[in-house]
Amino acid sequence: MSKLVLLVMIIGLAGLLGLPPLRRRFLSRPLFTKMRKSLPPMSQTEREALEAGNTWWDAELFTGKPDWHKLKELPAARLSEEEQAYLDGPVETLCALLNDWDITHTRRDLPPEVWDYIKQHKFCGIIIPKHYGGLEFSEFAHSQIVMKIASRSTSAAVTVMVPNSLGPAKLLLAYGTEKQKDHYLPRLATGEEIPAFALTGPQAGSDAGAMPDTGIVCHGAFEGKERVLGIRLNWEKRYITLGPVATVLGLAFKLYDPEHLLGEDDDIGITVALIPTNTPGIAIGKRHFPLDSAFQNGPNWGKDVFIPLDWIIGGKAQVGQGWKMLMQSLATGRAISLPALSVGAAKFICRNTGAYARIRTQFNLPIGAFEGIEEVLARMAGTAYLMDAARQVTCAALDEGQKPAVISAILKYQLTEGMRRIINDGMDIQGGSGICLGPSNFIGRLYQVIPVGITVEGANILTRTMMIFGQGSVRCHPFIQSEMNALNDPDPTAALHAFDAVLWRHIGFFLNNLGRGFWFGLGGVKLASTPGDKNTRRYYRQLTRLSTGFALAADFALLTLGGQLKRKERLSGRFADVLSFLYLCSCALKHFENQGSHPDDLPLLHWACRYSLYRAQQSLLAVFHMLPARIPALLLRALLFPLGRPCAPPPDKQVGPLAQLLLEDSPVRDRLTAGIYSNENPLDATGRIETAFKAVLQAAPIETKLHNAQKQGLLRKGVLPGLLQEALQADIITEAEADLINQAEQARLLAISVDDFLPEQLTGTKSGINV
Repeated sequence: MSKLVLLVMIIGLAGLLGLPPLRRRFLSRPLFTKMRKSLPPMSQTEREALEAGNTWWDAELFTGKPDWHKLKELPAARLSEEEQAYLDGPVETLCALLNDWDITHTRRDLPPEVWDYIKQHKFCGIIIPKHYGGLEFSEFAHSQIVMKIASRSTSAAVTVMVPNSLGPAKLLLAYGTEKQKDHYLPRLATGEEIPAFALTGPQAGSDAGAMPDTGIVCHGAFEGKERVLGIRLNWEKRYITLGPVATVLGLAFKLYDPEHLLGEDDDIGITVALIPTNTPGIAIGKRHFPLDSAFQNGPNWGKDVFIPLDWIIGGKAQVGQGWKMLMQSLATGRAISLPALSVGAAKFICRNTGAYARIRTQFNLPIGAFEGIEEVLARMAGTAYLMDAARQVTCAALDEGQKPAVISAILKYQLTEGMRRIINDGMDIQGGSGICLGPSNFIGRLYQVIPVGITVEGANILTRTMMIFGQGSVRCHPFIQSEMNALNDPDPTAALHAFDAVLWRHIGFFLNNLGRGFWFGLGGVKLASTPGDKNTRRYYRQLTRLSTGFALAADFALLTLGGQLKRKERLSGRFADVLSFLYLCSCALKHFENQGSHPDDLPLLHWACRYSLYRAQQSLLAVFHMLPARIPALLLRALLFPLGRPCAPPPDKQVGPLAQLLLEDSPVRDRLTAGIYSNENPLDATGRIETAFKAVLQAAPIETKLHNAQKQGLLRKGVLPGLLQEALQADIITEAEADLINQAEQARLLAISVDDFLPEQLTGTKSGINV
């Protein structure tokens, strides 16, 4: 009898779902009413942030069934001949001009000749079109330029990247009037105008909506005219990069119109204007000193500064649109500058610290031969590969017209954090040579500047816990934004119909993922249709499986928490980690194929995929423990992982081969660190490392011969350089081989040397140094 009742209930429910009027009345309406009441309020700045940019591969991962053809069809990032020539010419020359110790310790600024070179070769006009006098390079070329300069001097890299990132040029190109573009863009391209963008103030950092900086629409005197319609501004800003040397200031402020000179609204909203810094009332403050970095950064103020309305970027038509303009610019800018700087630093440390681990010996062995060092080197190499993969694939998407705001946030967070881990690892290996600052130290300044990248363009804690999943759950989900739009529709009848249509598609989507997730958990993922070959197909399949689990868990959290999820930042952070590592793994697979699927690169690919899949899995499992509906959450976890955890971290057997890639001079090492600045000048901080590395490798077979002679009793025990004469007399080595040993030893000693100073040299009274 009970089975019959259950059957009748199932048939009745199915019939109800198939009749829209009944479904809306008995099922959709109660849900609609409850969700409309619980929907959290959304500020204008939040709404504009959500609407910035578009979605791309992030949206595919939210479906639980990513369409791999979309990723496979994306062309690889490529440089044009002109862009490559610029990197090989002006960028290479600029890097050679840079002495980071002189910049950061002696001058606390770029030398005049470097400033002149930057202006002369239009480094501030990378994104500006040619007809305005700029270079008009691709986003990939922009990234490559910043990456290469960052591998030489982060102070110079920041100086170049800021005018091409979130600044006046980008805003003018997207929103400026033709008159504004014609006036400013040629001057910005040649460096005649130095731009800065002023957003952050003492009372408003991440919460831009709280900024107290104001503009009042009024009439005032301007350039000899007594009654000009304009804005009277008052502001206080700080942390403004290039601010101390800027000639033109992009300023964000809240605009008010109490006399209704522009319309009926009193509070118009955040607005952005472009203001020459010599305008009366502007005060440019002294410099901040961000962790011994020499890039120009400082505060500024404005007191009763009057500007005409046509100084608003975009003119009167763009009043109140400032936050939207900034978010749209960040949707792409955040994916380029800081990720490029981070990858440049990561590659630089991998190449040079890896070489150092081969040069430096202890207990008659290169320190890179010890398992503890191997483990760290392997992590550095794999992380750098993962970072560069994400950078290059995302640049390719940007050059195809994508503006993925959520992916930009992923890159900003994950790549700056990856830089932090690699530099910390490099510092552990370098030991004393890393902590003693001086012109011979190639890692110290990078170690100091880590927090700058972590902090700017959205502090990493905020980016992870609020932006990536907080925005992604709305923008990237197939149905959430449509459901929210329906819930906010003021027409209740139209709202219910729209909500009903989307809701039941959403329910079907959830049930589909539920069935697929259970099937994958039982082993069905091995039958999933994915691209790849014997080396990569398993990773594509696990990505598909974890994407399904992620989509299900996200829906479950949204269903059980509703609007409260916005305030569950720890939970949101775990979801952000899942999404981030799914994206990074996707990029690693695409990058491997873009580079020609070199068999020698497989150790890098295997580590990157295993690491990112494991991190995604562990974060997803952590989500189930944090969800409030404990029993349903654990049941969902059991459904998705009925046979246990499918993804393991990179195995120990991968550590040795991976570390060896940084300890040998090989095409793999060159591909991994491609695009950074390097030289073989023995007097240069990094040139001496590269010189010693190659000399030591060249002498290695001879050292092996000498060690074998010692084992056989043909040569007494001792330090090899002191035994060369004896080895020559015993005909164990030739004169030419002895010369190679001596050259390697001299290069080795120079490479491991550290700097020391007289007391007055550290107080700035003398610039000399002892090495």
